[in-house]
Amino acid sequence: MNMISNIDIPRDNPQDAPDHFIMVDGKEVAGKHLIIDLIGAKYLDDDARIRTAMTECVKACGATLLHIHTHVFSPNGGVSGVAVLAESHISTHTWPERNYAAFDVFMCGDAQPHLAVDILKQAFEADEARVTTILRGEGA
Repeated sequence: MNMISNIDIPRDNPQDAPDHFIMVDGKEVAGKHLIIDLIGAKYLDDDARIRTAMTECVKACGATLLHIHTHVFSPNGGVSGVAVLAESHISTHTWPERNYAAFDVFMCGDAQPHLAVDILKQAFEADEARVTTILRGEGA
């Protein structure tokens, strides 16, 4: 099933397709990119939990999931992965031996990436979630 077919893009003139830039604090930007560091986190070697957490983030943020791909490393069990979205992506790299995970949540359009923070913090029972927000594409 090709989920991207749900997006209405005029095929006769791609330049007429919506670019999904948004207004944030009076600035036109491509989207918000959240850099999320989970400190004191658990289950960071659990590939199924990571996939489920990413899927829950996509739903809660109002995004469109196209594909999830993860890779589990040996011997520590760290996981790297990406959820490719119509609105951009969610990616992660985990260090179970340090109880640390790095998540990037970048979304454009009407998606609400900030809703992913609590989902990730709860899914991995993190002591702390440190969040940096970057506005992407300003002036583009």
